[in-house]
Amino acid sequence: MIVDGVHQRTVVRDGAVVDLIDQPLLPHAFRRVRLHTVEETASAISDMIVRGAGAIGATAAAGMAQAALLGERDVLAALDAGAARLRRTRPTAQNLFYAIDAVLDAARRADVADRLEAALGAADAVIDGDAAACERIGHVGAELLADGMRVATHCNAGWLAFVDWGSALAPVYRAVRQGKRVSVWVDETRPRGQGARLTAWELEQEGVAHHVIADNALASRMRAGDVDVVITGADRIAANGDVANKIGTYAVALCARAHGIPFYVAAPASTFDPGTPDGEGIPIEERSAEEVAYTWGLDDDGVFRRVRTTRSPCRNPAFDVTPAGLVAGWITERGLFRSPGEAGWPGLTDRR
Repeated sequence: MIVDGVHQRTVVRDGAVVDLIDQPLLPHAFRRVRLHTVEETASAISDMIVRGAGAIGATAAAGMAQAALLGERDVLAALDAGAARLRRTRPTAQNLFYAIDAVLDAARRADVADRLEAALGAADAVIDGDAAACERIGHVGAELLADGMRVATHCNAGWLAFVDWGSALAPVYRAVRQGKRVSVWVDETRPRGQGARLTAWELEQEGVAHHVIADNALASRMRAGDVDVVITGADRIAANGDVANKIGTYAVALCARAHGIPFYVAAPASTFDPGTPDGEGIPIEERSAEEVAYTWGLDDDGVFRRVRTTRSPCRNPAFDVTPAGLVAGWITERGLFRSPGEAGWPGLTDRR
């Protein structure tokens, strides 16, 4: 995607260096950070310098390449150590585990002399494959968007959440480039504000019409007839089609069902987890209560600072699960699936 006239990818592997966009600074400043060790890369995932299912997976892949390159003699030992550290970062996003396993499997299948190149090739394939899958998702999903449609989304599943293009926003970007007039309702997505801070910034960069609304305003927009379709991303999709996504997605899906609005989930095949039968088996990350108790922002003096909004004890589950029965369709690079188990369904087949 284009930022100030320059094409950017969220995640770039530059040899043994992992190059990322510093997402917590957005929308107030755009900066890239360069990570030189696996520990720095793992911390960037945990601390949400990078976030979003595909971007986390691509960063993990680059971190595995980093481990292989920085290891002294035994590539497999270095990869195993890197994998152990990266797996401890965030538990919900399936793409992270997919990426780690893809690099490990490639190295284990290779002859000893070829293991390093096999690991690097697999890492780059994960990164490039993420961008290609999301571009294809844009083509598939754009067919669902007619001229004049008003789209609602939740959290950020644009190109910042992947290597390029994104999942939920890719159909919007493609439809607009096709000449369709599409507008987007962007809810804030508390507590970290990924909608207000990231999705809105992306849409502004692309020149897509949008409005930021409070999290609790979307239901009223649906009731008023101002929403034609909902598209969200996903952090993990179980074999039966249950969807784990940013906390609040379940409520959006329920409201959409109540008002007869189709609710779609856009995700690449790497987000599907055939090893988890249903949403009950998806681990739900609980993050620091400070993310709820405090808010970051730019004050009237132009200083980026943190302010406390409550003194009470807080809980901070980062994701919830939306049952498959509320989903009108899953938009993937393999096509649109209207029900789990259709031919090619990523939840039942080898994703690679």
